[in-house]
Amino acid sequence: MYANRFSLGPVDLAFTDRYDGVSGAPFDSLNLALEGADDPDARAENLRIVLADFAPGAGLADLHQVHGSEVVLADPAGARPDCDAVVTDRADLVLMVRAADCVPVLLADPATGVVGAAHAGRKGLASGVVPAAVARMRELGARDITGWIGPHVCGACYEVPEGMRTEVSARVPEAAATSSWGTPSLDLGAGVQAQLTAAGVQVVDASRCTRESADLYSHRRDGARAGRQAGLVRIRSGVR
Repeated sequence: MYANRFSLGPVDLAFTDRYDGVSGAPFDSLNLALEGADDPDARAENLRIVLADFAPGAGLADLHQVHGSEVVLADPAGARPDCDAVVTDRADLVLMVRAADCVPVLLADPATGVVGAAHAGRKGLASGVVPAAVARMRELGARDITGWIGPHVCGACYEVPEGMRTEVSARVPEAAATSSWGTPSLDLGAGVQAQLTAAGVQVVDASRCTRESADLYSHRRDGARAGRQAGLVRIRSGVR
């Protein structure tokens, strides 16, 4: 169920893998996608399974991700927002972002009880969604933030046109890379790490390459046959 799972004081965090769900082939089995050809009932059951294991009884604040830079304050009673980052200082509320090659980023300041989650693809990296999430957390009182970089396609596998590499690296130079076969590529994880470091965030690299890892979903590898894994973070109540 989990590629990685962490606890830091009152904060629980996890990145899921593709196992222990109910979806059939080719999405087998823990597909957490909002949309796609997979059975909607199976996707709903997969989400229930994950939440019941990760944070029984907690609420959920997730997103309809649009590859932008907007950050919202979590509102579990509202409609799912069109954005790519969410923050909260509320306990027992799970923040979730989904990915299949983009970078899921989880953020936490356990001392102040402020957490965040961001989805950083090529466009989100270039437009600064991760620094924006950090800034919004600080508006809520966060001071010493740690950021966890989850599984994503690596720079050796994420081939892009030369013009695209030039465009993104003009904003985030650390993202410029070369594929293992010698063509232009982007290292999204390196770009996110550079942005976090520049924002004064301590970084934990919990990544593996999605394209190279059979236990993870990858759109680069499988196209429309790929499901989605997730990053999850919450503050536990009663321990702050």
